[in-house]
Amino acid sequence: MGTFGFLGLLAPLIAPYDPHAISGASLLSPSLHHLLGTNDLGQDVLSQLLFGARESLLVALAASSLGTVVGVVLGAWAGLRGGAIDVVAMRTVDVALAMPALPLLIVVAALAGPNDLVVVLAVASVTWPPIARIVRGQVLSLRSRGFVGAARGFGGGSLYVTRRHVAPAAGPLIASQFVDVAGTAIVLYSGLAFLGLANASTSSWGGILNRAATYPGIYDSLAWTWWLVPAGLSITLAVLGFALLGLGMEPGFNPRWARFS
Repeated sequence: MGTFGFLGLLAPLIAPYDPHAISGASLLSPSLHHLLGTNDLGQDVLSQLLFGARESLLVALAASSLGTVVGVVLGAWAGLRGGAIDVVAMRTVDVALAMPALPLLIVVAALAGPNDLVVVLAVASVTWPPIARIVRGQVLSLRSRGFVGAARGFGGGSLYVTRRHVAPAAGPLIASQFVDVAGTAIVLYSGLAFLGLANASTSSWGGILNRAATYPGIYDSLAWTWWLVPAGLSITLAVLGFALLGLGMEPGFNPRWARFS
C-alpha cells in the first residue's frame, strides 16, 4: 500500500504525460515512449494509472475516514448511554447492515450525479455500521471498568469519556477496522467509476476499466493487455494490500486473539 500511496502522491512529478492530453496515436502498443501504451484517444495509460492511484486512494480514504468517525461516535454513544438509545442505535445498525451496499450506492450515485463528494458520502454511508457495532461492544466492556465509572461519577459526559478513555483504549482496534474499511471503499468506488457513476473528469482505476471495457472490439486485439489489465491489477493489489495490512494488525490490536495466544 505504501507503494501505491507513494506513486499517487508523486504522480504530478513522475507521470510522463498529462493523463488527459493526447500524447500519441490511438492504441499504441507499449514502447519506450509509452511504457503501457495508449488508449483509444491516444492518452498515455501509465500516466492515467498513476493519477488513478492518487484519485482512487484519496476518495477511498476520505470515505473510510468519514465512515470510521461516524461509526466510532455512534457506537461509543450507544454503548455509554445504554437503554432505549442503545436499542434504537443498534437496530439502525442492523438495518444498515442488512441493506445491499452496491445497489444502494448505485441508486444514490445515479440520482445525485457523478460527483466525488457524493461518492465519498455514499461510500461512507455503507461502511460505518460494522465499526459502530464493534466500538459499541468494546465500550460495553470498558463501561464496567472502574476508571470509566469514576470519570462519569465526577460528571464526565459521553464526549469526554469517549475522547479521554474509550478512544485510547479502543484505538488500536479502530485502526484495524479502518484499514479493512479502506479496502472495501476502494472496491466500492472503483465499482461506481466502472459503471460510469463517478466523476469522469478525473482519472481513476474504475474509470479506466469503464472506458476500456466499453471500447468496441477491445478483445479483438492485444490492446486489452495494456489498457484493461493494469487497472484491474492495480485495484486487486490495492485491496490485497489493505487486507494483508489489516490481517497483520489484527493479532496485536484485536483482544479476541489473546484467547488463542
